[in-house]
Amino acid sequence: MKPPLIIDHTDTKWLLLEKILDVTTANRAKQEMARQGITPITNAGSIFRILLVAIFFSCDIAYVIDELHRRRDLRSFAHIDRIPSADEVYRFLSEIDEPRFVALINALLRTLAGTPKRRDRRTILIDGSAITLDRNVVKKRIRKADLDEKDYRWGYSTTQGYYLGFKLTLAIDYPSLVPVAFLIHPGSPHDSRLFSAILTELKRRRIIRDGDTVIADKGYYAYENYVRGVTGFKIVPLIFPKKGFNASTLAARMNYPLSLFSAHEYRRRQGIYKRCLRDLLRHLGEWEDFRAPRSRIEDIFKLAKDAFSLRDVHRYSRRSVGKFVAVTSQKCCNFPRPLSPWITVTRPSANTFSR
Repeated sequence: MKPPLIIDHTDTKWLLLEKILDVTTANRAKQEMARQGITPITNAGSIFRILLVAIFFSCDIAYVIDELHRRRDLRSFAHIDRIPSADEVYRFLSEIDEPRFVALINALLRTLAGTPKRRDRRTILIDGSAITLDRNVVKKRIRKADLDEKDYRWGYSTTQGYYLGFKLTLAIDYPSLVPVAFLIHPGSPHDSRLFSAILTELKRRRIIRDGDTVIADKGYYAYENYVRGVTGFKIVPLIFPKKGFNASTLAARMNYPLSLFSAHEYRRRQGIYKRCLRDLLRHLGEWEDFRAPRSRIEDIFKLAKDAFSLRDVHRYSRRSVGKFVAVTSQKCCNFPRPLSPWITVTRPSANTFSR
C-alpha cells in the first residue's frame, strides 16, 4: 500500500519541494527550457514537476499522475493544469538527451542558489561515492561476462562492499555548497585515476581558474596528481597526504612545462606556477585544518542517499542515472543550511521510480 501524497505545509520536505516547484514556473526557467530546445514549454514544465515529485517521494510516475487526478490541492501545489499521461511523460523524458537535461539543471541551480560570486581565489571540494543499483544479486548470480553490453559494472566500496552500479565524482563550490560538476563512471575506478578527469571537466566549463584551490581526501593521493594539478591546470591541488609523504620529493618532481619557455609572458606565467607550488606546500603542512571544510561534501552525499533516494537507484543506463543525479543535485542545493541536523530524514523503504 503506497502512502497518499497529502500536502503538509509543516513538513520541511514539502516546504523544500514547494520552493523547487515554484522556481520551475519562473520566467528564467522557461527561458532556459527554450534555450535548450525543450518544448512545448508549458507541457515540459508540467512533466518536469511530475518527475520532481516522483523522485522526491520515491514513487513511480504513474502513481504521481493518479494522485494528481485524485487531489485538486496537489495539482495546485505542483502548478499543473493539464495532467499528461504516463506514456507521454516517459516518452518525453526519453527523448531529451543527457547534455541538454544537465544543462537545464545547471541553469536552475544558478537560479535556486544564485551564482557564487567570483573571488580572486575559489575553493572546490571533490569526492567520490558509489551509486548502487537495486538489482537482486542474491536471487540471480550476475557475472562480469553478463555485463558486457550493460553500462554498469561490478564495483567495490569500503562502506558498501561489492555492488553493481557506478562511481559518482562530485565537485561543489565552497562555502556556498553549490554542485558545479559531476562525472559518472561504471564500476568503481580508483579515485586517484579520476582526479585528472574531474579537473579537465572543471577547466572545460571554466569553473576553475589559475590559482584556485581544489580539496580532496586521501583517496586521490598520488605524486603525479599534485604535479598535474600545478603544472597542467595551474591550481593548488590540496590532496590530503598519506603516511610517508615527502615535500622535498614533491618539489623535485615539479618541472615547468616546455610551453612555458616559449610563452610571450614568461615571467608572469612562471609566477603563477611558483605561487601555486608555494601555496600547496604551505597547505600540505596544515592539511588537518581543512578536514572540516572537506567534510561538507560528505554531508551532501549522506543527504542525497538517505533523503533523496540516491541509494539503490532503479535505473540501469548511464544516461538515465546522469539525469537522476542532476535532479538530485538540484534538491540538495536547495536544502537548508547547515546540513548536518537534517540528515536524519527518514529514508523511504524503496525506490520504485523507473524511467
